[in-house]
Amino acid sequence: MTAFLLTTAVAALAVVLLMAGTVAWSQRTGRVAVVDVTWGLGFVVVALVGALMGWALGEGEPARRWLLAGLAGAWGLRLAWHVHRRSRGAGEDPRYAALLGDGGLPAAIRKVFVPQGLAIWLVSLPLQAGAVLAVEWWPVLWAGVVLWVAGLAFEAIGDAQLSAYKAQPRESRPPVMDRGLWGWTRHPNYFGDAVVWWGLWLVGGLASGWLPGLLTVIAPIAMTHFLRNVTGAKLLEQTMSQRPGWSAYAARVPLFVPRPPSRR
Repeated sequence: MTAFLLTTAVAALAVVLLMAGTVAWSQRTGRVAVVDVTWGLGFVVVALVGALMGWALGEGEPARRWLLAGLAGAWGLRLAWHVHRRSRGAGEDPRYAALLGDGGLPAAIRKVFVPQGLAIWLVSLPLQAGAVLAVEWWPVLWAGVVLWVAGLAFEAIGDAQLSAYKAQPRESRPPVMDRGLWGWTRHPNYFGDAVVWWGLWLVGGLASGWLPGLLTVIAPIAMTHFLRNVTGAKLLEQTMSQRPGWSAYAARVPLFVPRPPSRR
């Protein structure tokens, strides 16, 4: 466990440096929302730090640490690019504007950058553990890979469907997106995110044994909580609920966990 503790310390330092760079980026662009791009990139950085620590210390299973780096890299880079492309040329995200008010940089550091950095470090614990610990249960690892694939597919398909909806002329499209996966859950991208991190916990945490599994299960629990109740679905719905037709949509489609569309 010494290698794991050392890796968590180095990962924390890497996250601090990354968030410091994000603060500078935010000041240059005048947008706190750039932190949403850093969110995906942060996990890529931690996964690479973990893989390099495992290699340098000679600990863990080489195949798994690079598998974790690949899985986290594919997810994080896709998410970062999607967020960057979606927000390019836009102003400040209304959610951050409402959260920060007139607090300026001190409020942004206290309410956004520090919490996001802590969240990246906490949620990435399975990546840190899996990089330097031995694999105890290979079947659990492969089950996690399957779950990761399912989550990423759910997230990517949901994002693509929403992009296609937004590409339609405003006057000819429905006021609320309720097609495809958006007819199963109001937030398929956030649900897919959560599934991805339960898969990564299986690969990097539980596959290492019961103790690492228990020490790192806070990661997918925290990610699911953030996505459903804090920075994801609930926060977004504060603005989405003002749209015409939203009440009827919310009445028939669940907030987070999918279910088949109602016939009503």
